Amino acid sequence: MSFCKWVSFVLIIHLLNSCQISSSASLTSNGFSQIPPKFLALAKRDDFFDWMVGIRRKIHENPELGYEEVETSRLVRTELEKMGVSYKYPVAVTGVIGYVGTGQAPFVALRADMDALAMQEMVEWEHKSKVPGKMHACGHDAHTTMLLGAAKLLKEHQDELQGTVILVFQPAEEGGGGAKKIVEAGVLKDVSAIFGLHVTNQLSLGQVSSREGPLLAGSGFFEAKISGKGGHAALPQHAIDPILAASNVIVSLQHLVSREADPLDSQVVTVAKFEGGGAFNVIPDSVTIGGTFRAFSTKSFTQLKKRIEQVITRQASVHMCNATVDFLEEEKPFFPPTVNDKDLHMFFKNVSGDMLGTPNYVEMQPLMGSEDFSFYQQAMPGHFSFVGMQNEAHSPMASPHSPYFEVNEELLPYGASLHASMATRYLLDLKTSSPNKSYQKDEL
Repeated sequence: MSFCKWVSFVLIIHLLNSCQISSSASLTSNGFSQIPPKFLALAKRDDFFDWMVGIRRKIHENPELGYEEVETSRLVRTELEKMGVSYKYPVAVTGVIGYVGTGQAPFVALRADMDALAMQEMVEWEHKSKVPGKMHACGHDAHTTMLLGAAKLLKEHQDELQGTVILVFQPAEEGGGGAKKIVEAGVLKDVSAIFGLHVTNQLSLGQVSSREGPLLAGSGFFEAKISGKGGHAALPQHAIDPILAASNVIVSLQHLVSREADPLDSQVVTVAKFEGGGAFNVIPDSVTIGGTFRAFSTKSFTQLKKRIEQVITRQASVHMCNATVDFLEEEKPFFPPTVNDKDLHMFFKNVSGDMLGTPNYVEMQPLMGSEDFSFYQQAMPGHFSFVGMQNEAHSPMASPHSPYFEVNEELLPYGASLHASMATRYLLDLKTSSPNKSYQKDEL
């Protein structure tokens, strides 16, 4: 072997050894602040990134609605088994709860939602939804993938975890209240804190956003049947027109926000469903309307609910119709407002700042959207945030719940490493702040 070839051979071996050392070296060797960038570097490895992309595309191709996530949860369990991560299944019908770490307290939880939406995907690409009328249009395929990525990172550094990380793969976020069922199952009763992430096209790749306190509104749904008396459209005097009654109901509902709500107390009432009649010359017997209402405080939310029922029933009676109102609490439970814990928000800013740089944290304004992550926050301290995916070199991406919604897969390493960093740092911070506290009685 020539001298040059020998030098090249030695150099290659050295580089391979360096890569191996960097992926298995201690996370805390240079201080806690180096944990996030180290995790991000590990998540950006080609093999790791390709693995996450493959998982996300499998989930995207096979979307499942709330409490129907049979194949999605099977994929999650298969990947956890490959990692050697223990789990409980089923929890909350189709949910999976994984465990990484010592198996003892303290416990910190990371959450991802798994369900899709009932809508037809309009994006034409190789991995388009294979299920007609169902689509991952809110990024839950990416959320599930990022949490699996975090599980893999955490498992690779399990010996450095100062407690246990609970991985919550949750069903039915889209109106089904899967988080409520997870809490009711009791699998998070000893958790000190829980973190959740959501992808967003409103931020550039490498940016994150959140806020202390109220972040997302509480939400509820309603459906009303307004009944009159059908008849010929040319002879309205012999009928009682429920369409006219419903039209006046809808206009009156808008006055609840514009005339009754404090302008500084954000509220929304939207009627998005109107079903009635099937012919141009027939007044129907009944009309069904439905919609959603949102508010940031429990008091305002309760008042809105009361007034929605009053307006619908009383406006219907003005037009000689009868009305019944259903708030669908069993099928679509009310979501409380999502309110971020003050201390956890400061912690999130510190961790994300160490990973991405302080300028890449963007303070966001409250949104009228809702999240059932709020059920966790009612049971324990919690923090919810958004991870950017907009590529500045491309045209603006479609918003969630659009049939043209897409995920920039380059964000997957950011979400996975942010999840892993928050869990690892949170447990280390607990140990540092309470070095003499005993958790030996609390174990899985």
